[in-house]
Amino acid sequence: MKILLVDDSRAVAMVTCARLESFGHEVIHAADGPAAIAHFQQDHFDLILMDIEMPGMNGFEATTRIRALEGHEAWAWTPIIFVTATDTPTNLVTAIEAGGDDFISKMAPETVLQAKMKAMSRIAALRARLAQANRKLQDQANRDGLTGLINRRAMDMQVDTLWDRATGQGLPFSLLMIDVDNFKKYNDHYGHLAGDDCLRAVARCFAKCLHDANEDKIAPGAFVARYGGEEFAVVIPEAVPGVHAGLALSLVESVAALKLPHEKNSDYGIVTVSIGGVSVNPASGHVATLFREADALLYKAKENGRNRCEIS
Repeated sequence: MKILLVDDSRAVAMVTCARLESFGHEVIHAADGPAAIAHFQQDHFDLILMDIEMPGMNGFEATTRIRALEGHEAWAWTPIIFVTATDTPTNLVTAIEAGGDDFISKMAPETVLQAKMKAMSRIAALRARLAQANRKLQDQANRDGLTGLINRRAMDMQVDTLWDRATGQGLPFSLLMIDVDNFKKYNDHYGHLAGDDCLRAVARCFAKCLHDANEDKIAPGAFVARYGGEEFAVVIPEAVPGVHAGLALSLVESVAALKLPHEKNSDYGIVTVSIGGVSVNPASGHVATLFREADALLYKAKENGRNRCEIS
């Protein structure tokens, strides 16, 4: 485990650290309450061992402040054990009310301390599994079930954050709106199961293009989302002017290169996409305006023959 030991006595801390490290744990020492809070804000700990009697801020107050930092997520909870030479009933009650989970005497025998650490290690392992499960659930909630891309809800949340940063710092911002050409005709002709396969193939193509653009530092931070139905969006934060145009052309050409049959797609005979792209530098106003402008250019691309991009 990674343990935060909070004790104002350097001598006691040295002895306790040596005992804990002999059990195989990593120990960070904080000499007072404010230092403990600073460590907790900067790092992750599996356990906190908190002294009660300390000058300035005692262990009860430090624990109360640490608990306030954790928020309400069950998996963010960190066990806190109070370590003191005066394990009175009053101290025990106060410790629990402050947010502590257990109580141990500074004079506890080696076997007792080791047993406590074994119990805390089991809890740490459970917390790690719970955190992993919650991250997986959160990721699933943010993903489109058909394509595996991030969904509209997750995209909106990211866009709001990125747009606020762009407008606040005077950064550029670009957006592409994409539509699979004549997709209704594709569904009617090939069936909805084939339509699902088509969307998955197009989504994989987009994801690869965006991955390559990120890897090559062409559009770092850019991502693609399923906007709805056969429509997708590519968000390109902080891109230099012109990047969105090159990325849009690459997406159009990459989908066409798949050569997915589409007999009902006018003159092409394969699956194609149309794209409308806009870029502002610096970002200002409301991001909804950007979406409307990109959408208008998308329909202009369709009116001009599809399998193309219209960029401003």
